[in-house]
Amino acid sequence: MKYINRTIEKKIDEMNGAFPVILLTGARQVGKSTLLEYINNSSSEKINYVTLDNIIERSNAIEDPETFLRTHETPLIIDEFQYAPNLLSYIKIHIDESRKNELFNNGKPVNTIYYLTGSQVFQAMKNVSESLAGRIGILELNPLSTREIYQKKEDCFIPNINLLKKKDKLVYESLGNVFDRILKGSYPVLYNDVENSLENFYSAYIKTYIERDIRELINIKDEIKFLKFISAVAARTGQEYNASDIGKDVGIDNKTVDEWMSILKNTFLVYLLQPYYNNALGRAIKRPKIYFMDTGLACYLAGYLDSRTLERSAYSGQIFETYIISEIVKSYTNNSRDPRLHLYYYRDNNQKEIDLLIIDQDSIYPVEIKKSANPGKDVIKNFNVVKKFEMTSPNGVVLCLTKDIHVIDENNYMVPIEYI
Repeated sequence: MKYINRTIEKKIDEMNGAFPVILLTGARQVGKSTLLEYINNSSSEKINYVTLDNIIERSNAIEDPETFLRTHETPLIIDEFQYAPNLLSYIKIHIDESRKNELFNNGKPVNTIYYLTGSQVFQAMKNVSESLAGRIGILELNPLSTREIYQKKEDCFIPNINLLKKKDKLVYESLGNVFDRILKGSYPVLYNDVENSLENFYSAYIKTYIERDIRELINIKDEIKFLKFISAVAARTGQEYNASDIGKDVGIDNKTVDEWMSILKNTFLVYLLQPYYNNALGRAIKRPKIYFMDTGLACYLAGYLDSRTLERSAYSGQIFETYIISEIVKSYTNNSRDPRLHLYYYRDNNQKEIDLLIIDQDSIYPVEIKKSANPGKDVIKNFNVVKKFEMTSPNGVVLCLTKDIHVIDENNYMVPIEYI
């Protein structure tokens, strides 16, 4: 097994010492603990480790948090801290005491004392914000990006054509190879454990997710119904969120759909891409679009176990779009930038739609995503909508399976997906 370096390591290094607490969030098995172990092994200072997946440690942390913290020397990694959110108040007290000691008693400088990880922050994030405001740096880790898999430099994807032409392009791959990777997904263990079949891995993943995360959050009497719900959402990845439509398929009301969708979002399995609208766009659609953050999990839940069947299916277009959107979202979270401030889509009541709008400072870039090597000029027909947005639009791009950058017209370009 070989460790795969993560883009976000640079951000953790920047935060180290600047914040007394660093919180690394993300879905199960995206590599949070492994990343902190790597940082620990690379550090000149020993960092101790405890996981609250251990039922005894969890019990100690819940029942007597003060003694729990005194028992474990700092700096300390607390894995899956959300099982004992009451720890946060005691961590705050410890930090404040250390800061006073540094300030008034010539104590040692307060660097990073605690590293927290959490795979579901549904309840805990409110406590984090209230207890550790100004004391904590928060980072989100997603499954591997393609650039991480190939160990290439990863920046936020900004489709400015002048920047793209200078970017280090990944090796061009055939459509078949792209769909092999889409089906495989991007959980790190799948790139180290060659003996583990995809079906076995994802079956175990869903079982663990429901047993450890979902039961902690809500009382699900019918686990089969929740599995049916998450499968219905996977079948709709790349589509607008319609609670009524999902509810009819699963046999639950809209309120339950909204609650369960919020859980999928807050346990990092799905990303909701928000629509772009302003006062000048009265006819714009205001529903978000659903994207699974791991295409392998989405394919498994949707019933696809073979990449060639997937490639030829009616599902191929939306899962290809999901792959591209998730890669772009990862490029932002991996560089500690909030994608919600930069990424949108557009659709209005006249059925004019743009797959993705990327905002960078005062510029907006329209982006279309096509599973084709030569999509044609018609795909950019809605790009002129951005003139209503009161921002400059240097150029638009069509992300597709072309081998090289090609000019569509004076302001728009076909761009290989290997530039993401």
